[in-house]
Amino acid sequence: MKTNVRPATNRNNWTKRAPAVSELGKMPPQAIDLEEAVLGALMLEKDALTTVIDILRPQSFYKESHQRIFKAILALFDKSEPIDILTVTQELREIGELELAGGAYFVTQLTTRVNSAANIEYHARIISENSIKRDLISISSEVLTRAFEDTTDVFDLLDSTEAKLYEVSESNIRKNFDDMRSLMHQALKELEEKRKQADGLTGVPSGLTALDRVTSGWQKSDLIILAARPAMGKTAFVLSCLRNAAVDFKKGVAIFSLEMSSLQLVNRLISSEAELDSEKIKKGSLEEYEWAQLNHKISKLTEAPIFIDDTPGLSIRELRTKCRRLKAQYDIQMIIIDYLQLMSGNSDGKGSGNREQEIASISRALKMLAKELSVPVIALSQLSRAVETRGGDKRPMLSDLRESGSIEQDADMVLFLYRPEYYGLTEDEMGNPTAGIGEVIIAKHRNGSLENVQLKFIGKYTKFTNLDNDYSSGDSGFNALPNSTFDTESPGFIRLGSRMNDGGDNGGGGFPASNFEEPPF
Repeated sequence: MKTNVRPATNRNNWTKRAPAVSELGKMPPQAIDLEEAVLGALMLEKDALTTVIDILRPQSFYKESHQRIFKAILALFDKSEPIDILTVTQELREIGELELAGGAYFVTQLTTRVNSAANIEYHARIISENSIKRDLISISSEVLTRAFEDTTDVFDLLDSTEAKLYEVSESNIRKNFDDMRSLMHQALKELEEKRKQADGLTGVPSGLTALDRVTSGWQKSDLIILAARPAMGKTAFVLSCLRNAAVDFKKGVAIFSLEMSSLQLVNRLISSEAELDSEKIKKGSLEEYEWAQLNHKISKLTEAPIFIDDTPGLSIRELRTKCRRLKAQYDIQMIIIDYLQLMSGNSDGKGSGNREQEIASISRALKMLAKELSVPVIALSQLSRAVETRGGDKRPMLSDLRESGSIEQDADMVLFLYRPEYYGLTEDEMGNPTAGIGEVIIAKHRNGSLENVQLKFIGKYTKFTNLDNDYSSGDSGFNALPNSTFDTESPGFIRLGSRMNDGGDNGGGGFPASNFEEPPF
């Protein structure tokens, strides 16, 4: 019979051969003692959770049992129930996780780790910092693994890494409240800066005078939804605004085109800038003088701070990553998305099964992006077919926004683009001709009035400009526009009662004399 006999070993030799802990591997950053102290403090004092609820998440804890206990504490808080040893134990028992959390005795022992919640915020921040370190280690390990693989798309790896790093930052670092003194100082400072603006523009100018009088320019942190039926001129309108902001006012603008390619957008900009027929641009059938006209007029456009991205099926995560990069590198002042319904709500492009919920999440994310980067975001949107089935002049309403009512809720401004001649209407209710007239209906304006602004639409150049017709006098010439003030009662401003206002003034009256100055093209 054989017996396994362990050979004699010299204790000193064994000690020499045993590797150190650092040679075996490294332990992830953690603070188990502090985790126990924080959980114990939360069960000792009823107001302790309000101190750390913005700092800690269940995933901030290293031990899974600690995560389960913290989830139970959050569940009690959500139900406005008291938080102590007995209630936490009972909550864990009801959801079937008491034994997974270490048992009733373990939960009870947590309160012996600390005497009070005096230092709970300091302890919570250390726990959060260790959690961030673990997340960064995880991301770094994945990047290292994928970087060694030959099949890895390096640009996809860059995008996914940036997105994950942003997620870590967004979920762990939150803005605290501001006191009234600092806010008042900031408000007064902004008022002083606005006072210096003789033209009244406080945001990014659209270059369309009548519209800027109502909005004072596209305002920072605003989400603007521009909606219309197909072929109404949505892209032409935003390209006109983009051109004016970038060329005339030197504002950096980024446009994300999910429908048209970059070259198609550039060709439209060339047609608008050089005032050459878009069909000739498309076919390249230009005369010699037209080539000279093109080369002469596009020089400013060539140097304009315009950034075009035509990635199809762009996800909100990719958009956020690219916008953060553009803001950091080029200090862009406005973002345009053409158009919202072509975006996807996640990076893999797979639908969530409920398109309305996906559009709702996209519109919320766009509002958060505008607020984070402190720039206006203009998102184009389609209208439902309900507009076509209505009688009368077929003016759009807020209820016509397609696929999600949350678009209306999240937006600071909702604009409708309306051209009567699209529906074969040759005259408006006042008997004025509608040929070449485009109307911007401001249906929602969180920080201003609701107005209907008329513009001139030049179809062959695919652009919108200031209205230059004076119906009352028959004068179609251009006159100088006083720009010292944005008085909405001054000549050249067309005030129409918004049909979006219940009980508002729907009368239009005669059109005042128009004194718009055409932007330099």
